[in-house]
Amino acid sequence: MTILFEPGEDGWVVAQVKEVPGAVSQGRTREEARENVLDALRLMLSPEPEDADAESESVELTLTS
Repeated sequence: MTILFEPGEDGWVVAQVKEVPGAVSQGRTREEARENVLDALRLMLSPEPEDADAESESVELTLTS
């Protein structure tokens, strides 16, 4: 996984996961931006609440930093 960092407005740092469109966040520091974009990625990859009538499959993902 590749995280790209770019300068944002007012001194913020913008981070995005190159391989996952839409996984973008920001922070006051590079480290905070990194943590925030990983949180955004976790939310994007977390399953939707299950519908009782739908067939579903559970997959466990582990993100390491």
